[in-house]
Amino acid sequence: MKHTLRSLSLVLWIGAVGSAFAADAALAKPLEPLAPLLGKTWKGTFKESTPEKPMHDVARWERALNGQAVRILHSVNDGMYGGETLIIWDVAKSSLVYYYFTTAGFHTTGTLAVDGRKFTSRETVTGNAQGITEVEAVTELLSDGSMRTTATYLKDGQKVGGREVIYV
Repeated sequence: MKHTLRSLSLVLWIGAVGSAFAADAALAKPLEPLAPLLGKTWKGTFKESTPEKPMHDVARWERALNGQAVRILHSVNDGMYGGETLIIWDVAKSSLVYYYFTTAGFHTTGTLAVDGRKFTSRETVTGNAQGITEVEAVTELLSDGSMRTTATYLKDGQKVGGREVIYV
């Protein structure tokens, strides 16, 4: 009987610990649309990439701050350029907001709108050496499991350039 009670206690304890860890793995409700991206490392190839001059971005998406944030760590061409993003729910703005810090010494603050499998971001850039002041990007989860991101830049009040990256 004593052995059975210990076994039962152990089973209950394991169940309680398991439930606590499962709860810890949850995301804040407003971040839940980002869940399919988490726990994955995505490798992207820039549209203008060539065999002579390859351009790749590797981005790791993960749950952060006990589910109150999503963190994205990324590196272009093995550290040539990189950055870290934290996405949170901003109660005052009733919006997903993010903060992006780069190895190039500038940072951005933006909002993220979710529409099904499409995510639209708009950010203000601070301290960019090339004079870029705003970025708008659309990321879409594609039916084949890949992800496409397209972006345009605002420089000196004019839309310039842009990029397209396909991630797998």
